[in-house]
Amino acid sequence: MSRVAELESQIRALSSKELQELRAWLAQHDAEAWDRQFQADVLAGRLDAIAGRALQDFAENRSTDL
Repeated sequence: MSRVAELESQIRALSSKELQELRAWLAQHDAEAWDRQFQADVLAGRLDAIAGRALQDFAENRSTDL
C-alpha cells in the first residue's frame, strides 16, 4: 500500500472532530507554504514586472478603487 493510500485509509477512520482538526491544520499548512513561496518570489524579483505594470496603470489612471 502506498503512503498516500495508507493516509487516505486513516483519514476515512477519523471522527468528525478529528477531521475538522485535520482540515484546520491543512489550511494553516497550505497558507504557510503559500506565504513562503510568495516571499521567495518577491525576494527573487519574480513579481517585479507585475508590480511595475500595476504601478504604471495606477499612474496612468487605469485602475479602479476596490
